Amino acid sequence: MYYPDELVEEIRAKNDIVDIVSGYVKLTKKGSSYFGLCPFHNEKSPSFSVSPMKQMYYCFGCGAGGNVFSFLMNYENFTFQEALKVLADRAGVNLPEAEYSAQARKEADKKTVLLEINKEAAKYFYYQLRGRQGEMGYRYLTGRGLSEETLQKFGLGFANKTSNDLVSYLKSKGYQDEQLIQAGLAAADERFGLHDKFWNRVIFPIMDINHRAIGFGGRVMGEGTPKYLNSPETLVFDKSRNLYGLNFARTARKNNMILCEGYMDVIALHQAGFGQAVASLGTAFTLGQANLLKRYTDQVLLAYDSDGAGTKAALRAIGILRETGLAGKVIDLSPYKDPDEFIKNLGAEAFQKRIDQAENGFLFEIRILQQGFDLSDPEEKTRFHREIAGKLCQFSEEMERGNYLEAVAEQYQISRESLKKLVEAYAVREGLAKPINRPKSGIQSANRAKEGIRRAQRLLITWLTEEPYLYARVKKYLSAKDFTDELYQKVAEKLFEGFEAGNSNPGSIASFFPDEDEQRQVAMLFNTKIELPDSLPEREKAFHDILLTVKRNSLDYYSGRQGSDITAINQVLEAKKALEELNKTHISLQE
Repeated sequence: MYYPDELVEEIRAKNDIVDIVSGYVKLTKKGSSYFGLCPFHNEKSPSFSVSPMKQMYYCFGCGAGGNVFSFLMNYENFTFQEALKVLADRAGVNLPEAEYSAQARKEADKKTVLLEINKEAAKYFYYQLRGRQGEMGYRYLTGRGLSEETLQKFGLGFANKTSNDLVSYLKSKGYQDEQLIQAGLAAADERFGLHDKFWNRVIFPIMDINHRAIGFGGRVMGEGTPKYLNSPETLVFDKSRNLYGLNFARTARKNNMILCEGYMDVIALHQAGFGQAVASLGTAFTLGQANLLKRYTDQVLLAYDSDGAGTKAALRAIGILRETGLAGKVIDLSPYKDPDEFIKNLGAEAFQKRIDQAENGFLFEIRILQQGFDLSDPEEKTRFHREIAGKLCQFSEEMERGNYLEAVAEQYQISRESLKKLVEAYAVREGLAKPINRPKSGIQSANRAKEGIRRAQRLLITWLTEEPYLYARVKKYLSAKDFTDELYQKVAEKLFEGFEAGNSNPGSIASFFPDEDEQRQVAMLFNTKIELPDSLPEREKAFHDILLTVKRNSLDYYSGRQGSDITAINQVLEAKKALEELNKTHISLQE
């Protein structure tokens, strides 16, 4: 739903960023700002700053930055709407109700009912596990090494041996037969009538990222089949777009995610301190799940079973991760089958070592590929090298392809030049590799000059923000159009409008940029490091030089684009006049 800018700004203004961030990060006041360890990357020295004046945060280490909305969106992985609602509730601001069509309201109502039913079912299963009838399930789970704290954290439960307990309970709460079927908790047939989907099983509630029960997994007690049973697809449960344990893993603040195959693997790893573990939901890993992981990390560690089926699944997952742009590595679990067994036998410290030694996904693929060839046979060895060449052509970027080529050549004692020629021949024949674009002479120096101009524009915006009284002294020489980067110009427009109105605030300006990358750039604009000389005359010269650099670049930029348009010509002439006057003008930095 769209909310008016005035309402968004009211909510932002009523939530002081220092108060919000200090609920997550220990902050220490230094000068006019607060500093702490960045929650978005691992660091030992505080480089994460929070400015009460700007109402923004910025990390000088990793570049994360934004206002109070973007902090919650990045830390809690909220959508903007979710962050807005949390902050509105905190500030006591009532958000207007969303307006739906009759059909949309009907669908929303259906989903609400299914979520309510799942919540009741999760509570029912939870209490059954702790009753006399759940003793078998409780013994099974604790026998697998799970603590009471872990049982509670994951809401583990038990479905009784009788096949209509849950149906009876939910119907007593007023829910209809059809609703229980739609929730995936009941089935109906001529022989048994309406009956429970889950019975005689320990229950693993499946939560969405907001900790709402959307489905269930059940492990049978005894020899029944299937061993594991999962909820069917429903209005609230899409297996291909959810991951078990993600409701906890998304806030683990690690630089990776561990992808497992089973519920018990995830739970065992969380209990051992690896809170970034997740699992696919009884299905093969999907592109939708990979895209979901990409919201939270750029590196995925595969902790699949060490048997043949697990290896096959890992190879498939590596391809999906690469397609999504995620780096994939493989954790060696030998001599044990899965993470649960590994942790029980060798412990958390040994598992951490395996994480540190995780094998690059592409090199894992090549190692498994090599097992299918007899390298003592020249013909098979040649075929193996050709297969490697084909796989290397998956990398369209020259540098990345070259790095992998070098690593494979060294590991398998192949002539680097021979392998390179084989890759090039294969790429030309199959059309798999993009042509190599070599930089033309002068491009690097031009890029350096361009970045120098951008830095001058960032410095000027930061300086004016920190010393807003200067705007009145330079506005006759400067306009937002002098900032030739498109995003910088938009920020300058908002900043100067605020200066004119007497209420400029960087935190409110950041709200105009919903894209995460743009938010980072906006935060950097207001937090560029200014290393100032000690003496006032030198500081004044530094400010004057930065202003001149921005103005000269603006004149060069528009002079090359003026054409024959009279308005553009006049604009350039006025800019020349302003630059000439600025050259002769002393700008005092004294308030």
